[in-house]
Amino acid sequence: MLRMIPKHIVSWECFQVVTSGRPASLIALEDDTMPQFHAFAVAALSAAIIVAPAAAQTAATGRTPVLVELFTSEGCSSCPPADALLAKLDQVQPVANAEIIVLGEHVDYWDEQGWHDRFSSHQYTERQSSYCTRFNVNGPFTPQMVVNGTDQFVGNDAAHALTAIQHAALAAKLQLKLSQPTVDGRKVSASVTISAPTDAKPQTTLYAALVDPTDTTDVRGGENGGHQLKHVGVVRTLERVGTVKDLNAGPVSFHLTAPADAKPSTMRVVVFAQVSGPGAVLGADSISVTP
Repeated sequence: MLRMIPKHIVSWECFQVVTSGRPASLIALEDDTMPQFHAFAVAALSAAIIVAPAAAQTAATGRTPVLVELFTSEGCSSCPPADALLAKLDQVQPVANAEIIVLGEHVDYWDEQGWHDRFSSHQYTERQSSYCTRFNVNGPFTPQMVVNGTDQFVGNDAAHALTAIQHAALAAKLQLKLSQPTVDGRKVSASVTISAPTDAKPQTTLYAALVDPTDTTDVRGGENGGHQLKHVGVVRTLERVGTVKDLNAGPVSFHLTAPADAKPSTMRVVVFAQVSGPGAVLGADSISVTP
């Protein structure tokens, strides 16, 4: 039996906008098919890779950073296939000219549906809502994937993901460079520089995130109760640390505080420049806290 996302979580208008006549995209299989979720996402991505055309490589590094955000929740039974897709994008890096930098942003509007997602934050719900306003989507939904701040779609659509990443990798980017982070207790410090001065829009904001490369949760309630969920790129801290204008004057230093349950030495720092709105991501970089 097929099962829809609860009506109070996704409006019918939003459902129609994002699925474009493909309602199965926002349908989850019943619990007895949960073990097939990971295989489904892997197969979908593999099939899409077969038909994906090769993209031109950049001259400097051969790969252009592309930021892929997934708005997800452990309480959403439609999200495991999207989580698995994000993992494959992160691990396989299937687009020849793209360095895919993934961010898993766990929203909090599922937390009253039988399971509290330990990674959820209202900050990510607000970020997703801002995207929905910009993309004229009538309210947030899960899973939602956003590529480079310029394209949004249902988060388990592997073919759309690859096309969006290929397209984003062709656009000129600011070349951001992170220093090797240092750790002092829960505080992680680093700086970011730019390869050359830029005349990018002055309202372009620099963001820095502390990310768990991988996480696993044994869910004991809600729609995914009784199942083990695996995540990648889980955002634990996300802060504004400056503007692109600041970079023209020199390195921008910043400090991020890891949550009490995190292990800073195992984390990753991600920095990206994004036009306010939120708009297009103009550049990004990523580095492990421990080399």
